Amino acid sequence: MKLTVLGLWHLGCVTAACSAEKFTVRGLDFDEITVAKLAQGIPPIHEPGLVGLIKSGLDRGTLSFTTEASLACADADVLWACHDTPVDEDDRADVDFVLDRIRRCLAHLRSGAVVLISSQLPAGTCARLQKEFPQFSFACSPENLRLGQAIDAFRKAERIIVGVRDDKTKDCLAPLLGAFCSNLIFMSPESAEMTKHALNGFLALSVSYANEIARVCERVGADARQVEAGLKSDVRIGPRAYLSPGPAFAGGTLARDVATLTDLGRQYGEELVLIPSIKTSNDRHKGWALAQLHRHLGSLSGKTVAVLGLTYKPQTSTLRRSSSVELCRQLISAGAVVRTFDPGATEIDLAQALRELDQPLTLSLSPALSGGEGARRAGEGAAHRFDMTFEQSAINAMTGADAVVIGTPWPEFRQIDWPKALESLGKAVIIDAHGFVRAQVSQLPGVTYQTVGSLS
Repeated sequence: MKLTVLGLWHLGCVTAACSAEKFTVRGLDFDEITVAKLAQGIPPIHEPGLVGLIKSGLDRGTLSFTTEASLACADADVLWACHDTPVDEDDRADVDFVLDRIRRCLAHLRSGAVVLISSQLPAGTCARLQKEFPQFSFACSPENLRLGQAIDAFRKAERIIVGVRDDKTKDCLAPLLGAFCSNLIFMSPESAEMTKHALNGFLALSVSYANEIARVCERVGADARQVEAGLKSDVRIGPRAYLSPGPAFAGGTLARDVATLTDLGRQYGEELVLIPSIKTSNDRHKGWALAQLHRHLGSLSGKTVAVLGLTYKPQTSTLRRSSSVELCRQLISAGAVVRTFDPGATEIDLAQALRELDQPLTLSLSPALSGGEGARRAGEGAAHRFDMTFEQSAINAMTGADAVVIGTPWPEFRQIDWPKALESLGKAVIIDAHGFVRAQVSQLPGVTYQTVGSLS
């Protein structure tokens, strides 16, 4: 089977690299820089094990990359659309971005080929494309990857949802997807599309519900993690439920489907009440860390805050829609001195994140990060400097700080010598929405430790 994977950011890179272990795969993306780096074995985002997997496919000759749709699609049996669908500031998906790239490929695809869509697109997309291009078979298999754990999620999927219109398409996709999972659940394309919306919507609802319960726990003196254990002990809920108190969900995955479901209800004249309220609740919870800093420090003007962890998730390098980066923006606006550290972000990643802030600010880099392309790009168009630095270590970031915020729960943060690290802090205030370093610091003398759902 000859497979073309369209879109080579996180979802596409992992899909192409894993599939090349079993099939011949061409990766297609219209970004020349992305493709040039991938041809050298360098993915656009860090994912554990991905570099080795890509290089292995390149060495075997089962994996190649191109920007030419005519080359990638001419003899493909399956075009697998894996673009990570962009979202705007209101979490609404840029559907046209993905559809435009799919259409650019169809002119070069042989009649009868299967177009498998894993990009997050609204229910009805397959039907829309099928009507527009009846010579192809459009199917849907919603992505099921997790940043930092994507390769295992692909290779060891518990189940794969597959939306197909007919048995011919099913017979084509069964050996492809069955090579990675024995539990294939076939349904209509519309049902597969809605399953993804419904799943992410339910997870988003669970996160928001747990966090609202946690905020009430803080008021009444209950411990939200004890409440969580009580909830998960009920067989009707179970131990794997998304009911852990913590930060608001960030990124675009859950929020995108909440927005999509809301828009679908509006489009079809179905007034939804519960689903739109998920965004309202989550948006309110996004201010939790900042509120706790104000509660413990009062005015933040001139206060030094160390933010440990900036990436969207641990074990990845992306800062796209990171809640930690947004918190840094809020701290800067409040006049705080911000020191940051992240073991996975690069100089270029950090510079790009600053350019996306809605303020014309200049980045101060630590010695290890200064002097490079990132420093130059970070300062382009800057109006003035501000007190924000990227440090070489967590210890450097924390030294002399008024408060420490655990942003992204990197495993390295549990290995810090916390008693020694906190010696330089007068009154040690630690804000940890995840409760990630609770065991390491909550019982240390002189520490004010605050996590979601419990009183300090």
